[in-house]
Amino acid sequence: MPFTIGVPRESAPREQRVALVPEVVQRLVKQGFAVVVEAGAGQSAFYPDEAYAAAGARLADRAAAFAADLVTTVQAPSAADAPLLRAGSTLVGLLRPLDDAEGVERLATAGVTALAMELVPRTTRAQKMDALSAMATVAGYRAVLLAAERLPKFFPLLTTAAGTVRPAKLLVLGVGVAGLQAIATARRLGAVVSAYDVRAAAREEAASLGAKVVELGLGSAEGTGGYARALTPEEERQQLQQLVPHVAAADVVITTALVPGRAAPRLVIAEAVAGMAPGSVIVDLAAPNGGNCALTQPGEEVLHRGVRIAGPLNLAAELPLHASQMYARTVAALLGEFSKEGAFTPDPADEIVREMTVTRGGEIVHPRLQRKAVV
Repeated sequence: MPFTIGVPRESAPREQRVALVPEVVQRLVKQGFAVVVEAGAGQSAFYPDEAYAAAGARLADRAAAFAADLVTTVQAPSAADAPLLRAGSTLVGLLRPLDDAEGVERLATAGVTALAMELVPRTTRAQKMDALSAMATVAGYRAVLLAAERLPKFFPLLTTAAGTVRPAKLLVLGVGVAGLQAIATARRLGAVVSAYDVRAAAREEAASLGAKVVELGLGSAEGTGGYARALTPEEERQQLQQLVPHVAAADVVITTALVPGRAAPRLVIAEAVAGMAPGSVIVDLAAPNGGNCALTQPGEEVLHRGVRIAGPLNLAAELPLHASQMYARTVAALLGEFSKEGAFTPDPADEIVREMTVTRGGEIVHPRLQRKAVV
């Protein structure tokens, strides 16, 4: 019997992505895998069932997709879907293990080997599997478009018969992958862009894209895995106060400072928002972990003294066609790295596999997760 890969339809609210797209399915079938796709799985991402069938997939019901040897999802299976997983099978997805303890325990109870795509180590070898960076690219782009839609001003400088229109000023706080994409997109739209990050290397990257770097004199706070280290209380106090005038001067602020498993650091206090002009916009990409802005309401869009504050939870799902394509390619890279003769055979001792593995054999095995669950 061939090794089967299952692709169920995503069930999370407003999730429009799909874990594998027909282009990737065709490649996997040629490598000897049998791919089982739940009917309608790609519909909201504009990949019809017919395209999957033409790529060599077998269309089936939800139970069949979850019964595969390896199940790949975008988000973690819900409480209702977890029992459909077969003990001894493998699950690959964006599982949020550092933020969803209950979900991790469900996977341990199901007896699956769960590989979290957001825990792919940031190494040269694993770069092609970096789903988190791929989705951050989508989110950074979409955040700027969201802000442009809501800002009651033009982004670019315009010289017209009615006079000159000054360009919008946009400030990016947090210059990781999402922040860099936000800078590039805002500059393409003609905004004057400035950026701030506690990491010296990130500030250099922002400058290379044409952003004016905000310097607060706090030095550099490089952490591990490409993330910033936590600031000391005094550094945090200085940062908050020194950012106030920069935030107040901006028409748009996009915040992206987010580290999995931690509350998002505060970067924008109420005093800073109060100084912004009416009509200004804040898009807080750290909303899933509480937000970088003190006034952010995760999952909501609020108006505070004329300033619109958006706290989106899943911007990547708003561009589902390309987001699905990018995510599927990272999953395919993982499968390609650890497959032999049409079967997925990852070595638990391999650095990439070790860093990604959340549960195995009924236990929670990742060292960053303290609790254990036994089937």
